[in-house]
Amino acid sequence: MHTKVLTAHVPLPLADQIDKFAHQLERSRGWVIKQALTNWVAEAEEHHQLTLEALNDVDTRQLIPHHDIQAWANSLTSDNPLKQPATPFK
Repeated sequence: MHTKVLTAHVPLPLADQIDKFAHQLERSRGWVIKQALTNWVAEAEEHHQLTLEALNDVDTRQLIPHHDIQAWANSLTSDNPLKQPATPFK
């Protein structure tokens, strides 16, 4: 696999934490940073995809009324919680 060197300035406490984890895991600093970036990119991509899906739900009016969500949320601490509201169009 081809690689590319990236350079970033990070605060000293963060660099120290990375070094600590690398030592604990018996891995290199580069390995720890690569794992962290891989996880961050995956989460960012998932967040973007979920945002697009949510915007599509809004565009297609696949919504749950606010008062239904509020009633459900308020019931969660009661002895008889309501069932989670479902989107009427899905």
